[in-house]
Amino acid sequence: MRVVLAEDLFLLRDGLVRLLKAHGFEIAAAVESGPELAVALAELDPDVAVVDVRLPPTHTDEGLQCALDARRKRPGLPVLVLSQHVEQLYARELLADGSGGVGYLLKDRVFDAEQFVDAVRRVAAGGTAMDPQVIQQLLARRSGDDRPLARLTPREREVLELMAQGRSNAAIAGKLVVTERAIAKHTANIFAKLGLEVSDDDNRRVLAVLAYLDHGR
Repeated sequence: MRVVLAEDLFLLRDGLVRLLKAHGFEIAAAVESGPELAVALAELDPDVAVVDVRLPPTHTDEGLQCALDARRKRPGLPVLVLSQHVEQLYARELLADGSGGVGYLLKDRVFDAEQFVDAVRRVAAGGTAMDPQVIQQLLARRSGDDRPLARLTPREREVLELMAQGRSNAAIAGKLVVTERAIAKHTANIFAKLGLEVSDDDNRRVLAVLAYLDHGR
């Protein structure tokens, strides 16, 4: 699995390269700036891009903009974004097209090697890997009494948050210590209340839920 990595901090970039290589990934390129990332994504056709939001030269949103541009040229390019803080605008932009694997992790999660590697693999396979704090803030944006999200029970909101992290029904059942059948029922209720069609495709349903929650901000 070929990875293009963009991170301007040398020690973190070097650490991520070593970690990914140790878990069988091939590093197609490890760059430190927006222009370098744009070239790497255009020329190397990676299986997944792991991208810091803020890169030189301006340290604003070069990383994300390069990733979004690459996804426009190659629809569905898996992108895992790393950020120091929860920045909802970036999460919205990444999720907007609803195609291909996507992820948004806070950099604190990078220090959990197993979780980070699992996230890269999940995104590369077309799935999602959303940081719980990002999900909580997206959910919070639709918490008004006049919004459909307000119809969800506390347990349904909990299930929705776990779904948004990319977890399967079986994984959610294990986390909440209930039966998988109970989770399937909660899931059906969530989609009914949000007006979304039920889908057997976990990744597509998660992206649909996130896009819906973020729509009409």
